[in-house]
Amino acid sequence: MLRNIALRAAKFLWILPAYLLWAAFPPVGESFDVLFALAPLMWLTRRAPTGRAVKIWFANGLVFWLGTLSWMPAIIKNGGPWYLVALGWFALSVYCSGYFAMYAYLASKMWAWTKEENSYGRRLFALFVAEPLLFAGLELVRSRLFGGFAWNHLGVAPVMAGFGAPASLGGVYLLSALVVMVNGTIASMAERMWRGKDAFAIPSWARSVETVIPIAIVFAVYSAARTDGTGIDERPAGGDVASVALVQRNFPCCFSGTRGEDPIGTYGILSSMVAPFSPSLVVLGESALIEFGKVDSPNSAAFVRSLMEATGAKVVIAGGNRLDGERRDYNSAGVFTRGEEGCQIYDKVHLVPFGEFIPFDKVFTSLQRFAPVGSCTPGELKTVTLALGREAVAGLAICFEDTDSAQIRRLAEMGAEVLVFITNDSWFSHSHEAVQHSWQAVARAIETGLPVLRCGNSGVTGVIFPDGRHSFLARDGRPLVDEKGTMVETVSLGVKGDTWYVRLGDKPLFIAFALLIAAMILVNYTKLYEKRRYMSMQVRQDVR
Repeated sequence: MLRNIALRAAKFLWILPAYLLWAAFPPVGESFDVLFALAPLMWLTRRAPTGRAVKIWFANGLVFWLGTLSWMPAIIKNGGPWYLVALGWFALSVYCSGYFAMYAYLASKMWAWTKEENSYGRRLFALFVAEPLLFAGLELVRSRLFGGFAWNHLGVAPVMAGFGAPASLGGVYLLSALVVMVNGTIASMAERMWRGKDAFAIPSWARSVETVIPIAIVFAVYSAARTDGTGIDERPAGGDVASVALVQRNFPCCFSGTRGEDPIGTYGILSSMVAPFSPSLVVLGESALIEFGKVDSPNSAAFVRSLMEATGAKVVIAGGNRLDGERRDYNSAGVFTRGEEGCQIYDKVHLVPFGEFIPFDKVFTSLQRFAPVGSCTPGELKTVTLALGREAVAGLAICFEDTDSAQIRRLAEMGAEVLVFITNDSWFSHSHEAVQHSWQAVARAIETGLPVLRCGNSGVTGVIFPDGRHSFLARDGRPLVDEKGTMVETVSLGVKGDTWYVRLGDKPLFIAFALLIAAMILVNYTKLYEKRRYMSMQVRQDVR
């Protein structure tokens, strides 16, 4: 009886990978856990039936996503409807877990193929090509399908551990592929220790190959990222230097109201803190102009002029919303320049589903009342100019857009010299969402080779340099989240983003992933065809 209880209890250990993967991201942030968290599951995929592997991968995915997205209920205490929040939290977790299950299914089929002819070459292909490519490809699909949810990719963890250089070659997805390959190598070592009579026959001379090859690949990739002409360590400093002030006001989200706070007085105190440094650029967060009217309203312009006078800034960037001539609503950012009337407008392109719009709400207008901030309209991607002594080209992104590697890469391709991310994380105040969000932004800096200016509201504010180093507004070593604060930094302008990732984007990964899936479908179809053909021949022989 005790033995049965122990065996049943031991099954819960299969959830340990989910815990290790969760711990690799905030609030724990033990980034190196990601290098071995998935190894037990990858070992299982090679030995267990496909159905069991899929179930256990899905269960681990669900535990991981429910844990890593545990900041979503913070909307409830900020006034959000609990039933919609709970439903959204669970539904999104189940959806993301489906990619874990899909990987388990595909990887299990791949390993079944390797054992058909006892081919060591097939095994090496599965280890060092198929497994990393399948996982990274599915992450890419998750980032694009249904509007995309590019959150907490495996490759984000090594970025924050200081090992993000390969992102300049293949984006965060290349790092994810390397992480999977390392996990697969650990699984192979465990497999050789535990293999039975029915296990894949591994030649004695080749046992060390499975350990040496991944080390060589990782070394080669990191060497290429560091020494290539477009590598982050080889970039010329060049360009002009600009002094930038980032102002984190920390006002509550729209559900909670303003709580009687005087915005003019608060901004007056914060601007007095940066005025002695005479910054040429001041950046405020998303929605900073909401209390003064639309982004392009006279009241907003008057407030910005007073801010310029108080700080001596030449340019101010601040977020808000606006209506066009057809009364369409946009989540926008205004770029105000001293001595010029009006402002340049950037309208958010990548809107948040079920946050800034409800799918199909432009067709079925009754759905629009369910959008928390109203039904927004996506804008067109473009760069803006900053008159900081000379005109510098900047790429802007609002809130969730800094998770979209394809959109940020496109801004670099359009000639941006600096990236400016503004966000409003007050929806999830007093949670670890803001820190997780900031991790995604660090990867964008390495991918494009551009400096990032990030200003959050109840979020993480700071400067991210092209090599991934970052200077965040912090207290006691922790990013300042739910407190007001300011910081002034200098950034170099004039160097365009020209990494291999900017040049090629996700095309290599997409093509390789599509070819692999097509090949697997073809192999499966061929096997099915041969099976049916054999059965048909057997029937004919029986008839004779």
